[in-house]
Amino acid sequence: MQKPRTESTLLLLTLLLGLALGGCSIRNDEFADEGFGNFDSIPDAIPRHEPRSKYGNPDSYVVFGKRYYVMDSAHGFSERGIASWYGPNFHGKRTSSGETYNMYKMTAAHKNLPLPSYVKVTNLENGRSVVVRVNDRGPFHEGRVIDLSYTAAQKLDIVRTGTARVEVRTVGPGSGRPAILARRDATRPQPVLAAVTRAVDPARSPSGDIYIQAGAFSSEDNALNLRKRLNDIVDSGVRITPSVDGLLYRVQVGPLQSIDHIDPVSQQLQGIGLTALHVVID
Repeated sequence: MQKPRTESTLLLLTLLLGLALGGCSIRNDEFADEGFGNFDSIPDAIPRHEPRSKYGNPDSYVVFGKRYYVMDSAHGFSERGIASWYGPNFHGKRTSSGETYNMYKMTAAHKNLPLPSYVKVTNLENGRSVVVRVNDRGPFHEGRVIDLSYTAAQKLDIVRTGTARVEVRTVGPGSGRPAILARRDATRPQPVLAAVTRAVDPARSPSGDIYIQAGAFSSEDNALNLRKRLNDIVDSGVRITPSVDGLLYRVQVGPLQSIDHIDPVSQQLQGIGLTALHVVID
């Protein structure tokens, strides 16, 4: 078979193989069960300098019709959102970085961070934290920001609940410098969207409120029009929050009662043609 000519093509092929046939055919029993049942004994990933993976780091890639942009740098990255986990169905299969997924390792998948990266993930529901090595792409489920390995999710007590509100911060040498987003194609118009990634205020409530951002506009009138439209449709409240620099007006639905309300509200918004949705933990 002819080799893919671009990293972007290879990444998409890897993702599709993982979603469909599962990539390489390595049996689960070829991996040692590293501390199964005693997850606290498994150490966190240790941040270190590593070259960018040859695979999994194109400028951008498309999955299920949506384009994602890979960051040039992970330095200073911080966000809050919903974490999920992936385990036996992917164990022994190829990740987007070309490595083999081992559900007993302290790893994770992220849509935008360069591969590999190291992040500290804190469960905002119970205060537990772990450090994981990001070596895969995902999760491609609306509203989720990181997919944890089975062991990492166990240590954070997320396997039992399936999902949890988390804070994600890059760690390691030089992690304090500002994050740099991947460059965009200047010839292709880009939607005006507010950045979900932001510095987290430690004085806020540990868990925070959940909102779904339905749109962001440079015109306050456009934001007011969308809010009026949404007030007639959704049961939750609708707020407008200006960006820090005052250049954008963000329209957000919420606060939602729980994580379980993310999917039905998102589907309701998508039903009226709003597709650029983001989950915001405030």
